[in-house]
This record gives sequence, C-alpha cells and structure tokens, in this order.
Amino acid sequence: MSEIDQPTELTPEQAAERLETARLLFAGRIEFLKSAPSLQFLPDAESPEVAFAGRSNVGKSSLLNALTNRKGLARTSNTPGRTQELNFFDVGEPLACRLVDMPGYGFAKAPKEVVRKWRHLINDYLRGRQVLKRALVLIDSRHGLKEVDVEMMKMLDAAAVSYHLVLTKSDKIKPTELEKVMAETSTVARTHVAAHPEIIATSSETGEGIAELRAAVLDAIR
Repeated sequence: MSEIDQPTELTPEQAAERLETARLLFAGRIEFLKSAPSLQFLPDAESPEVAFAGRSNVGKSSLLNALTNRKGLARTSNTPGRTQELNFFDVGEPLACRLVDMPGYGFAKAPKEVVRKWRHLINDYLRGRQVLKRALVLIDSRHGLKEVDVEMMKMLDAAAVSYHLVLTKSDKIKPTELEKVMAETSTVARTHVAAHPEIIATSSETGEGIAELRAAVLDAIR
C-alpha cells in the first residue's frame, strides 16, 4: 500500500517529460493475464498494481480501452454486474505494472449471494495485496458521487489503499456542470483519509484526461 502523494509543482519541462514517459508506458506491450474469481487464483505479486473500481455501467471498460489505446482489451457490456472476477492486465516489457479491473458495484438486481461474494473478494484483495499501489474510483460525471461510491471509498480508507477519484463521460455534460461536479467531488474527497486531492475528468470518446490518467498510474507505480 502506498502513501498518498502530495501534489508538487513541476516545471513545464518536467510536466512534459512526465506525460511522455506515461505515454510510452502504455505504448508498449499490454496483455490480458488472467481472471481471478477468488484470492487463490491471484497472480504472483511480482509487480505494482493499480486497480479500477466503479459502479456498473460507469464506463470502466471503455476507459481502460482508451487508457491503453486498445479497443478490445477490456470487454464492454450493457449488463450491470456481469463481471464478477478480478481481471489482470500486464503492462510493459519487461513487466512494469499490472492493471486490475475490479467487478462493478452497485448492481441492484444481483442476487444477495453474488453481492456477498463480491464484497468478500474485493475486501480481501484490498486488505491483503501488498503490491496494490493505487485504486482509481470511477464516477459518472452525469450523476456525481452516489452512496455506493462513498461506500467504496470507505472500504479503501479502511484498507489504507490510496485512491484517485476519476470522472468518466465528461463529454456528456456541459463544462459548467462538469466544473460543479468536480467541485462537489473534491469537497467529499477531502473528508476521506485515503483519497488523493486531485480529481481527474476523463472521456473515453474524446480522449480528455487520458494523458493525465496515464501519468497518475505512472506516479502510483514509481
């Protein structure tokens, strides 16, 4: 688990170098490794990991595809709660890090047993995975933080896993509305001990925020 990085002022040259290094990280080898329905199937802890969390249909798979510049890396689905496993992706050659696609949460129609298994899997992974460096909690810009998002944030706080709040589908609302959602999200983030102060607004369709999100992953694994 990592401490929350405090934002530091970078020179224009340092900022440009950071973005370029992050771009190169995701320009190389990126491959699906395996799915883990339980902890016994986790891959060896041989590289830093960054996990993606979010409500069902928040656009997690689309954002993963945009982040890695691979259209079919993460499968998209209109069926909430369909993915109930941890999906691991290797990044870099040699291996630089792993991206972990966590099962979507907030699926109201799922059976109680499915929800119970989800909670146990996620909670055990967050608390026991020493190579987990950062989580990215995805929030739909059109709806802002929901109660289930705050519950996820509390799980991360309790597990001492630092996390970024990432707004998705930022192109779907007006700039003034996006600013309001970012301000509201930032206010809530400041009340959570493990939340990173920076809020990243992204769009998998327009590419907004993707370069900064790559840089945030780079910062986490360094």
